[in-house]
Amino acid sequence: MKKLFIFSALFSLLLSCNTKTTKENNTTNKETVTKTDNSFSKTTIYEGIIPCADCSGIQMTLKIYNDYSVSQNNKFELISVYQGKEPGNVFTQKGNFNTERGLDKDPDGTIYVLNWDQPEEKQLYYGYYSSNPEKIYLLDKDRKRIKSDLNYFLTLKK
Repeated sequence: MKKLFIFSALFSLLLSCNTKTTKENNTTNKETVTKTDNSFSKTTIYEGIIPCADCSGIQMTLKIYNDYSVSQNNKFELISVYQGKEPGNVFTQKGNFNTERGLDKDPDGTIYVLNWDQPEEKQLYYGYYSSNPEKIYLLDKDRKRIKSDLNYFLTLKK
């Protein structure tokens, strides 16, 4: 009976020591992640005027908020100002985005899928070629560049 009691006491002691180590390790990991989160955030801004059927153009500003540490934290803000219209024709969309590799024949091009977590009819597509990331093109629903003589691209703001 004494052996069983001693064995139980030793087992409990070992188990409690292991629990403390796990808690300490978890605390250290959380601190590391927090430090990493702050150092990998970046905002990229594209601007330009795209054609409009019933106005002089749409001034677009696309803000991409990259959080490289957690892909679920990638946010965007798209501001559209309809020029030549009455005041109040400013529309702002906010949401999540995801990226895909490959644009047309460029396997290293990048496509931004805005509202990727929404139904397909609410998704917007912008993409740039790896050879020219300063220009981001508005894409159609098939993720293809719009073929037109008109300007359907935004330029990286420096």
